[in-house]
Amino acid sequence: MITNNSNNTAAANLRLFGNVRVMIISGLLVALSIVFGKFLAFNITDAIRISFENLPVIMAGIFFGPFVGGAVGLGADIIGSILKGYSINPVVALGAMSIGIISGLVSMKLFKKNQSLNIAFSVGLAHLIGSLLIKSAGLHFLPPNMPFSLLVYRIPTYIGIGLMEFMIISLLLKNRAFTSQLEKLCKRK
Repeated sequence: MITNNSNNTAAANLRLFGNVRVMIISGLLVALSIVFGKFLAFNITDAIRISFENLPVIMAGIFFGPFVGGAVGLGADIIGSILKGYSINPVVALGAMSIGIISGLVSMKLFKKNQSLNIAFSVGLAHLIGSLLIKSAGLHFLPPNMPFSLLVYRIPTYIGIGLMEFMIISLLLKNRAFTSQLEKLCKRK
């Protein structure tokens, strides 16, 4: 989204896996997601948790593309579950991975000329599909089998969280020093 036209292709985004600097930043984003989601979260009920665990995953998708975003989401979910002693729910892990993939795909393909719409749709669709559909299905159909009546409260929760994430990412991308460093990071040398 941020770099020139040559970096907007799927092949260029896939090549970022070989970029050591991007891998290091991705590792930091995985760590941030774990800290935000597992250690700094506010658990309202078993089905509703207020956290910014998806912010680093969405940032990875928007900044580095769908492949890196998906890897960050999957890595954060699996490592975070192991660290907290949770069993790994494969559907929830798929939802976490899809958040990074969807945010990256939407960022690459939609509203390239309007950064605010690009970020809004990246965050919104990632949460709609990854958090509200896939993760909620994983929480409902696999143990601990949360009832849908509790899962409905995830909708306003993710609307609020998504708005905050939109504001944070927008502010970061309006900062010229940040975007300059991000563009340098994405150039393969």
